[in-house]
Amino acid sequence: MFPERLLSEVEEAVREAVATEVLPRRQRLGADEVFEKAGPHDLVTVADRAAEAHLSAALTALLPGSAVVGEESVHADPGRYAALEDDGWVWIVDPIDGTRHFVSGAPEFSTLVALARGGETVASWTYAPVLGLFATAVRGGGAALGGEPLAAPEDRGAPLDVAFSRPGADDAAQRTALAALRDSPPETVAVRPTGSAGLEYLAVAAGELDAVAYTWEAAWDHAAGQLLVAEVGGATRTFDGSPFRLRGHNALPFVSARDESTVHRVLGALGG
Repeated sequence: MFPERLLSEVEEAVREAVATEVLPRRQRLGADEVFEKAGPHDLVTVADRAAEAHLSAALTALLPGSAVVGEESVHADPGRYAALEDDGWVWIVDPIDGTRHFVSGAPEFSTLVALARGGETVASWTYAPVLGLFATAVRGGGAALGGEPLAAPEDRGAPLDVAFSRPGADDAAQRTALAALRDSPPETVAVRPTGSAGLEYLAVAAGELDAVAYTWEAAWDHAAGQLLVAEVGGATRTFDGSPFRLRGHNALPFVSARDESTVHRVLGALGG
């Protein structure tokens, strides 16, 4: 069972890590404090690394014996991702989701934490400090934004508003699927490139966006947000219609949306 005390304790730990390691560095980064990982669109900063280290220490202290799968630690040691295969408690951490926005000084970035066990996300925390947003979710216990329960989003009518992975996926079939979505009749689907994944999922859960479609499956980008969406009655399906697997090896692209019907409508637009 999820230890209920952790809901508030983790929120406090996330707020403290961001206040200590992230916000003091915002708009103050030197050129030698920003680095490329896989290319110019995949950045990491000293703030990402410091925040993940801070959170890793705090979270494992709250739940002794737990493991951490963090974006930056996995980049340094890919073998760490295998912790998701185990049956123990695993913290999934994205210290700064939307690092490009953070580097540019834009406010659209967030810190994402999820707690998983046995390949299933059981709780999540999404914090966008500059925007003043903090969302939580507990599997089977609902989702909240700013401490207020989030209700199931209403049908916003046509066209469906969808945020999707930017073009250029490595796989030709994925590129074809994204092109099909992008070229959907504007009266049925309106698309735009995705920003911070954490904030896009929050927008779906809050009823401000109908769906997201992604071509990558890194747990730190998706675990927290998918639980938010699920707890307001939404759903996530992969390209072949299967449930999303936190441990990976999913059929891509995948879709998260405010309800099952919308998931299948977007999958249909992708050609799935």
